[in-house]
Amino acid sequence: MPLDRLEAGVTLPGEDFSRVALTPAAVQLLRKLWLQHGPLMFHQSGGCCDGSSPMCYPAGDFITAEADVLLGLFDLSEGLEPRPLEFWMSREQFSYWSHTHLTVDVVPGRGSGFSVEAPEGKRFLIRSALMDWPA
Repeated sequence: MPLDRLEAGVTLPGEDFSRVALTPAAVQLLRKLWLQHGPLMFHQSGGCCDGSSPMCYPAGDFITAEADVLLGLFDLSEGLEPRPLEFWMSREQFSYWSHTHLTVDVVPGRGSGFSVEAPEGKRFLIRSALMDWPA
């Protein structure tokens, strides 16, 4: 994996590879949003429209359950106090995307009204790449 992105810590039992990463632009925006909103989390559902984009919420505002999979855990701390950020995906969506590595990026545009980046004139999106090993 390229060094120009932040890879998530492994969270799935039995795996030893990261499934999700953040681009430098995503890390920069997330650090800004952390200062405004406190701890954050991502959830990627399989819904249509805004549901197909990764949604960023204040940590705990989106309740996860058995229907969700924790794909990765990031540390946005820059070496200071820990700033953990979890990346969740609906289990059903994961069954379709289990063979891909996901990278969260930022592009100009309007994010969903429920995702904390919406007022920033930017939105998060997923860039995916097929993994070259069986998942």
